[in-house]
Amino acid sequence: MVLTACVLASSMAFIDGTALPVALPRLRADFGADLASVQWVLNAYMLTLASLTLIGGALADVYGKARMLALGCVLFGLASAGCALAPSPAWLIIGRVAQGAAAAIVTPASLALIGATYPRAERNRAIGIWAAASALTTAGGPVLGGWLTETFGWPSVFWINPPVALVAVGVLLVFAPKERPIQRQFDLIGAAILASALGALAWALSQIGRSQASAAADASARTTTAIIVVAGLGIAGLIAYAIWERGSAHPMTPPRLLENRAFLGLNVATLMVYAGISIMFFLLPFDLVDRRALSSTDAGLAFLPFTLGVGLLSNVFGGWADRIGARTMLITGPAGAALAYVWMALGQKQTLMLGVIAPMALLGLSFAVLVAPLTASVMSSVDKTDEGLASGVNNAASRIAQLAGAALAAGVASFEAGYEVGLVVAAATSICGALIAASTPPPAATIAGSPGEA
Repeated sequence: MVLTACVLASSMAFIDGTALPVALPRLRADFGADLASVQWVLNAYMLTLASLTLIGGALADVYGKARMLALGCVLFGLASAGCALAPSPAWLIIGRVAQGAAAAIVTPASLALIGATYPRAERNRAIGIWAAASALTTAGGPVLGGWLTETFGWPSVFWINPPVALVAVGVLLVFAPKERPIQRQFDLIGAAILASALGALAWALSQIGRSQASAAADASARTTTAIIVVAGLGIAGLIAYAIWERGSAHPMTPPRLLENRAFLGLNVATLMVYAGISIMFFLLPFDLVDRRALSSTDAGLAFLPFTLGVGLLSNVFGGWADRIGARTMLITGPAGAALAYVWMALGQKQTLMLGVIAPMALLGLSFAVLVAPLTASVMSSVDKTDEGLASGVNNAASRIAQLAGAALAAGVASFEAGYEVGLVVAAATSICGALIAASTPPPAATIAGSPGEA
């Protein structure tokens, strides 16, 4: 029942992320808004989520995983209702910021609660079920969003969330295990510095490539300058955060996490792997629509082999990882993904089945092998008192990697062979992820077990 609550809670964020884009044309027409305002309906959520996810994980450790998950669900439901009732684009953007802040609590808290509820020997399978449900709800989002928008209008996309949040909170209140409060003061100043730094980096990454599409050269130059300045401020903010944490009596990211080779290596591997798949997700739709002349619906269907592979097989491979260990899968998954990217690059001029569908099926299989063991290994590499923070760091790493991958893809897309070059770069980052996973020592907690655990 706790796993059910975690799946319901995180599914709100995943459905909302994929269902809303389908509703944007109708939303824009109803408001009479310009394209920039509509883009910020998406960007406000993404930037807030990327900026605050690590902080959400730290809050779960300090104030309780189940408590923070329930609070995040309530906030997400209320923010969704505010979005549905929005009388203007500005109101809707504010509601999306609130949704992003709530999702930054929900996602790491749900994974941390799974880690705290299940013994380490069963954790991979439980996270596999969570990953499978996430993949399937993500895939179903565009279909559901399109039907709701056509039938009831765009606000109905947001009305999905309040009842789901209510059910998740009810299940948590009844079934969530009792938690002992951790005697740790929350680092408010450190959290503010980190949120500002990550927000600046996320904005800069999200803008790369847009300046190339600008018609005016002076506008493009101004945008490029703004990106460089904001990115520099983000990097300076991260340096300031590191300095602050060294002197803080209650650091939000304790130095022991950076000294933990397993935790650090697994998160670097996460950066590499998710940067690779983000490059592919950016480039493939353009090839399908612009070169292969597929409709938007058919282009979306081309991604189904990946989604179904992750959705149907994550649970299976999560169970295998519990029995044979995660290390082999942490190497095999990224290596298989790299092979899929190379296959797609070489098969650009082949038929749709041979050049896209078949390698996407391999990619889905590879990520089904990878996702649950990687997430479970990150959680197992730290003490129970740091599991929320570990989940937040890993989620933040994947978000930043996705933004960086999209920015890199936007840069290479302007070249004549941008599709092939981008996929080769994606393969290279995935191979780097496999090599990092191979050289990373197994989590000590996985080998020895935690104190008092049977």
